[in-house]
Amino acid sequence: MDLTIKFPGDLRVDAEYGPFVIPTNQNGTAPPPFALFLASIGTCAGIYVLAFCRQRGLATEGLEIKQKMDYNSLTQMIKTLTLEVHLPKGFPEKYRDAVIRAADQCAVKKHLVEPPELRIQTHFA
Repeated sequence: MDLTIKFPGDLRVDAEYGPFVIPTNQNGTAPPPFALFLASIGTCAGIYVLAFCRQRGLATEGLEIKQKMDYNSLTQMIKTLTLEVHLPKGFPEKYRDAVIRAADQCAVKKHLVEPPELRIQTHFA
């Protein structure tokens, strides 16, 4: 499915994905685009962790992922991104490594490891 990027005014730049509108803004009224990029990494990993737990009937209350970014002070680019999976109380020890493997299946992460070619083109309306 393709995305359509629209410019509804001010500093808003919205992405239309099927029936959904994903708003972004640089003035604080919606997340900036880079925050959505970062959120896509953690939420993608989260989908896999949640599915892993549900498939095994494991409790998910208290389950969360903390995403931490270390930046290069010269370039202001992220040099290390860490996903900390905080497991619920009583989570079986035998599944700890498997949860990491589940999170590692994230498609967003896989696209960072092997990025697609990015092309930018112009077209007249």
